Amino acid sequence: MKRGQAPLFALLVMGAALTSAAQGPDRSVPPKTGEPPALKLPQIEKLALSNGLPVWLVEHHEVPLAQVNLIVKSGSAADPTGKFGVGSFAAAMLDEGAGTRSALELAEAVEFLGAQLSTASSFDQAAVRLSVPAARLQEAVDLMADVALRPTFPDAETERLRKQRLTELLQARDDPAVLVQFAFLAHYQPANAALIVVGDVTRGTVMPLMERAFGTWKTAPAPSTGPAVQAAPQLTDRHVYVVDKPGAAQSQIRMGWVGVARSTPELATLDVLNTILGGSFTSRLNSNLREQHGYSYGAFSSFDMRRAPGPFYAGAGVQTDKTAEALREFFKELDGIQKPVPADELEKAKSYVALRFPGEFETTGDLARKLEELVVYDLPESTFSTYIDRVRAVTADAVQKAAMRYIQPENFAVVVVGDRSTIEPAIRAANVGPLTVVPAERVFR
Repeated sequence: MKRGQAPLFALLVMGAALTSAAQGPDRSVPPKTGEPPALKLPQIEKLALSNGLPVWLVEHHEVPLAQVNLIVKSGSAADPTGKFGVGSFAAAMLDEGAGTRSALELAEAVEFLGAQLSTASSFDQAAVRLSVPAARLQEAVDLMADVALRPTFPDAETERLRKQRLTELLQARDDPAVLVQFAFLAHYQPANAALIVVGDVTRGTVMPLMERAFGTWKTAPAPSTGPAVQAAPQLTDRHVYVVDKPGAAQSQIRMGWVGVARSTPELATLDVLNTILGGSFTSRLNSNLREQHGYSYGAFSSFDMRRAPGPFYAGAGVQTDKTAEALREFFKELDGIQKPVPADELEKAKSYVALRFPGEFETTGDLARKLEELVVYDLPESTFSTYIDRVRAVTADAVQKAAMRYIQPENFAVVVVGDRSTIEPAIRAANVGPLTVVPAERVFR
């Protein structure tokens, strides 16, 4: 990798999804050890509309609710060069006016039905999600179809959202936690989409509704998007980047490199590995930087798995005067995870992961969101039903090998946002790697 490429990777690619991660590790109480409850997933009936749009139907009759998620399998990775964020912007505008209704009229119609309708986008997908009492499904699906297929993009709402996002970017320059982070030509057509329907419905009632609402949706020639986003090249040495934020009360630290794709067969092993390192409140990183040294309110690590390999990163907000010391402790734990994990620590982490997993399927919305993963990442149907067994089978040897392969701190990019005048001398003296000062403005280019 060319040296000039590293800041772009460190500040943009590695920093993705840090908004929630910046809050620190999972603070919930670890589940008690023992056998996890059996995970019995309902059958998925795979159907299709007349235009070829796939429909995944799961009957779930415990409560009289229905969840309908329309998934478009393109996210910010499909943004055209030079127009980053356009896909996210398009997804956000879908419910700002659709069909014959204004944004306010649409919101009132959804509220009248007792429904919830939202739009969202991420690196690999966009989504329109509807939750509604099953008895009002027909009216709600009509509103959903307007949002997905007939958005009006009114000028006033477009300008309002544009100004809002510009303001957020300007405000982000004053927030180190946001500064350390930061899409999608909208490919909304049935050949690139799928419907997921979960709830108190049957095939006989739901398919005619879906056909009426989405069956006339036609596939158009794919728009020209330019060259596809290339996989980020892997780093081959360590480098430190300091982004100056004069007067910052804390230093925000993020470090990492290119990780692994969601399709990895080592998912269970990596989940256990990350739980030990920085994925739980009792993890090594949090215990060290928060509990032992008091440098931070919370330290964490995460594999951000995407269709292509996403970043592995670790981070924390730390006391300004302890920035260099915190960096040393980070590398102590990152180096230490490559050594054999003690048996009791391994079993605790496996129990933590296995016991929490069934909770990800508690509601119709939860189940629909999990099914999205199967659609977006082309995963086998057995992915979830075999997951707990795969977690239980993780060995100390597998964790160590995965750590040595996927966590190599000697090759990490390290980004520190803070008061340069205070932190730079100590970081240089710590000699954790070559140091480059990056102007804050460069983050937003």
